[in-house]
Amino acid sequence: MSVVLYGSPSTASFVVHWLLIELGIGHELRMLDFGRREQKSPEYLAVNPQGRVPALVIDGQVLTESAAIAMHLADLHPDADLAPPPGTPERAAYYRWMFFCAYTLMPAYRAWFYPAEPAGEEHVERVRESSRAVIESAWQQVDDHLSSNGPYLLGDTRSAADFVLTMLMRWSRNMSRPTDAWPALHAHARRMKALPSFAEAYRREGITDWT
Repeated sequence: MSVVLYGSPSTASFVVHWLLIELGIGHELRMLDFGRREQKSPEYLAVNPQGRVPALVIDGQVLTESAAIAMHLADLHPDADLAPPPGTPERAAYYRWMFFCAYTLMPAYRAWFYPAEPAGEEHVERVRESSRAVIESAWQQVDDHLSSNGPYLLGDTRSAADFVLTMLMRWSRNMSRPTDAWPALHAHARRMKALPSFAEAYRREGITDWT
């Protein structure tokens, strides 16, 4: 199987890189320089017209959207037990949390990091304040859930959703209330960051913060 990951350090491609390492999937890593806007180059736009990362190419098929890729990788390797069987209550809960990450947290983070996109430069502060409130409310919901039903999103079983969640927790590290401020989230992150695959992904991408 030929696998190529296009990504950039500290972006949404991290969770895909991390899962490839966790699952032992051989791959070629092609890191794009966002400072040089390589994600908008004609060469990369031919791979992913959105001009975003990640893009994972498996035997010529291009996959985008980090949460969707994480789900596909988990399904490709059922022996790793990172996704419950289809049709089970656990699978339904898995969908719930994966799409909570994709539909609630990720859009709010995008508004936080790129506040001029939705409303223009004159409304940056209002957008950031609104997105911060959404992010903190979402993290409170997850912390409440983990406190009652943890230690992982699906209880005692770690899933691909926990990998996506951990990546998103890291994104809050420089906010006024990072996820480390919530006890159950902090404990969850500690467990996930203890995985050897996390340290290896950090090493390969040259990331040193939030350790």
